[in-house]
Amino acid sequence: MEKRNDNRNRNSIGNGNGARGKWALPLIGMLTLALIAGCGGKNAGGDASPGASGTASAGASPSAQASTGGELQKVKYAAFNGVSGLAVHFGAEKGFFKDEGLDVEFVNAQNPVAGLTSKDIDIADLATTQAIVAAGKGAPLKIVSSMFRTKGAFYLIARPEIKSIEDLKGKKVGAAVFGSGLDAYAQVILKQHGLSKDDVTFVANGVNDAAFASLTSGQVDATIIHEPFVSLGEITGKAKLLAKGWDYLPTFHTGVLVSRTDFVETHPDVVEKLLRAYFKSQEYAKSHLDEYKQYFLTQVKIDPAAVDKAFEREEVLWKNKPDVDKQALADTQKIQVELGFQDQVYDVDGILDLRYIPKQP
Repeated sequence: MEKRNDNRNRNSIGNGNGARGKWALPLIGMLTLALIAGCGGKNAGGDASPGASGTASAGASPSAQASTGGELQKVKYAAFNGVSGLAVHFGAEKGFFKDEGLDVEFVNAQNPVAGLTSKDIDIADLATTQAIVAAGKGAPLKIVSSMFRTKGAFYLIARPEIKSIEDLKGKKVGAAVFGSGLDAYAQVILKQHGLSKDDVTFVANGVNDAAFASLTSGQVDATIIHEPFVSLGEITGKAKLLAKGWDYLPTFHTGVLVSRTDFVETHPDVVEKLLRAYFKSQEYAKSHLDEYKQYFLTQVKIDPAAVDKAFEREEVLWKNKPDVDKQALADTQKIQVELGFQDQVYDVDGILDLRYIPKQP
């Protein structure tokens, strides 16, 4: 884990332009809440659909090859790792991508922007801020849709003895990855409770099971984190929920689908088909929640009660609206600049291409 203070060393990890601090690297024990492949193995945090390759290779068949005689069109798609990407894998198993005439190859990408620009990926889930900054700095990318949710499903949780956010003064707080959306939420939540960066020690403690392990092992006193680890902490008595992120940053946009500019220009039909399959997958998962939970539990080894509680808590965020709110993008960039994560506000008109989003009923 990395600790941050207020000097200007920029050796941070993540995509932030303004992360600060000097660094120490204590080791933490990792929880073994591993994601399990539906067919074959995959690393924790990575998602692979049955029969899909985990990586794209230079020798792979060209994407979106001409569909003749009923052949499926190939597309390489990097869904989010972890639980945020599970619904599309579920949808692939249900046949929604094939129904659209697509042979989707799910790509496990640690750096989706690099994969897009190198043409190893055609379409990817991406943090909104990462997409805007990359495209604003010249990467040939287009935002083609919002994801199934756009508000940050991020939570500040703490060790049970911490009774309030104000109690975190002088404590260590996990910020996930410096410069990330999680980091932004952590800083804003604390600031609204009168705590500055001088009042706590922020630690880059990773995400999901790594963040949860850092809390339960005492490496940090509180952390920003995703579900289902919030609910797991409450059920086991190992963590207390202090704040829901969207209560503090209600217009901070957190997730988009992005494609290469050349791919959008040459294969607009594939972009449109993938977006339809994406939202069919999300809608089916939401409307068949018991079935989706069963699938979820085959992929994530965790207490089913925590999953039930997590889905109930986040139902309010699961909107499945592909449109992109330009005002939300402006609000998001303003926060990024204020935090030092972004050096300027970028014009999004040249970054957005929303011609292919599914029409809402």
